[in-house]
Amino acid sequence: MLDLHRLRLLREVHGRGTIHAAAAALGYSPSAVSQQLAVLEREAGTPLLERTGRNVRLTEAGLVLVGHAITLLEGVEAAEAELATVAAGRAAGVVRISAFQSALLRIVAPAVRALAASHPDVRVEVTEAEVEQTAPGLRLHQYDLVIGDEYDDQPRLVHADLHRERLLRERLHIVLPADHPEARSKRVPISRLSGLVWAACQPGTGQRAMHLRVCRQYGGFEPDVRHSSDDFLILLEMARTAGAGALLPDLALDGRDAGVAVRPLADGPLGREVFLLTRQARTPAVEAVAAALHTAAPRVEP
Repeated sequence: MLDLHRLRLLREVHGRGTIHAAAAALGYSPSAVSQQLAVLEREAGTPLLERTGRNVRLTEAGLVLVGHAITLLEGVEAAEAELATVAAGRAAGVVRISAFQSALLRIVAPAVRALAASHPDVRVEVTEAEVEQTAPGLRLHQYDLVIGDEYDDQPRLVHADLHRERLLRERLHIVLPADHPEARSKRVPISRLSGLVWAACQPGTGQRAMHLRVCRQYGGFEPDVRHSSDDFLILLEMARTAGAGALLPDLALDGRDAGVAVRPLADGPLGREVFLLTRQARTPAVEAVAAALHTAAPRVEP
């Protein structure tokens, strides 16, 4: 008889690529995971893993078994959710959300508050993280809903096995110090800001790539990015107090624009989409949380 717990370990190793990564995700030691997988191989009667340098990969038998393991584990999750719903008489269970900072502040937090009243038997757990980090965890059932963002002309990786739906589309704005000469303009061409010091997200992020692209494509210059943070509130503060400019979306600005000039770009309708990722099969509790996130998402003017 194959053990469900050990099948879960096999799925984690397959999804994360190393025994160390799987152990860290599950809170076990690597040696404990290795021992359990050795037991699973004895139960299966055939090798399931083979080492490739520091990584491991599944044998043909391992791939067959992990495919069945995924189906079995999803069935167990669905059964647990249905039992919790029947016991409570309404949607119930644990739902784990991952979201980036501005979405967490403006969408997730209000949704969690609303769910506490409308669905008291749904326990919501929230983690701040970027979609690149958490989409793999969605497949591995570490998260149930992941909120991500996609800037114009910078398409994200397509996850054909996951369900994606739009939460909102928001505009990009130029944020300037209040005393900057262009603060008096109704619309600001990027080309007039070549001498500005900028604040942007860290290299390797979608926002940083967008910032560089907009300045190069529409302004014809390489931006002087002196201040870096993935916290939009810090970027906003660098504009307010340190004389920097920033390119920020609607979610980052609501009620926080005192002391800065927020102006639309004259170079075209630039923006980003905020989207929701889930697994294809959704429990009643996940459906309830997804609906609450849609309700909480601000309606941004075009």
